[in-house]
Amino acid sequence: MPRKTPSLRLSALADSLQGQGRYSFDRSEALQKLGSTPEALEAAVRRLAAKGRLAVPRRGFYVIVPAEYRSAGAPPPDWFIADLMRFEGKPYYVGLLSAASLHGAAHQQPQEFQVVTDGPLRPVKAGQVRIRFFTKATASSTPVVDVKTQTGSMRVSTPEATALDLVRYVKRTGHLGNVATVLSELAEKLDAKRLLAVARKDVEIAHVQRLGLLLDSVGAASAAKRMAAWVSAQRPRRVLLRPGSRSPIRQEDPRWRVDVNEQVEIDR
Repeated sequence: MPRKTPSLRLSALADSLQGQGRYSFDRSEALQKLGSTPEALEAAVRRLAAKGRLAVPRRGFYVIVPAEYRSAGAPPPDWFIADLMRFEGKPYYVGLLSAASLHGAAHQQPQEFQVVTDGPLRPVKAGQVRIRFFTKATASSTPVVDVKTQTGSMRVSTPEATALDLVRYVKRTGHLGNVATVLSELAEKLDAKRLLAVARKDVEIAHVQRLGLLLDSVGAASAAKRMAAWVSAQRPRRVLLRPGSRSPIRQEDPRWRVDVNEQVEIDR
């Protein structure tokens, strides 16, 4: 019986893992199971990637592409994000617009899969899928929920943590109108007590002030009631709604001590 080439052995491994409901593996696992040399493995990976059977979002990490996702070049990122972050050795959670979409705020569909971790990571791409990473020192202590996926589960920021992150990263996730639109759809999922708990852990109260004003502007003042009382007790300095902008101040909001220097329009 002819001996299988490294490509055939790797293809058989991919088939076996897929049969078990797994869609990713790394170099060390492949080397152990195939008994191959690193050079032979890399050559086999290149051949299978060229055929569309594997995607390689990060060197040494491989994503199995089932037939129904060949045209896309990779399965959805929720199929492998937990394994990828385990491979990176970093805490993570799916956040921002991606988390908001999972919580039902789907008006603004993200063009990328947004993940928060505790240190800088370069974006990765698998087929048409692009994963963008945001850095947050307190990522490991951010409140999350486990969301079931095709291959297991992934960590997703709670609606309250998502709301605050949207304001924290507004420069990188869209304009204030976009954030307000998402908040208007997320509002019914917000719990006032949990929102206060998230706010009290934030290292920069200015984010909380801006979030409060935006929640008021979308008719979600009740969700922010406890947070407003806490902010008032802290007696924070006044902040601009849009930091760094030279636009004139349109009005002063005494409840949140925010100077409104940008008109916020919600996309209905």
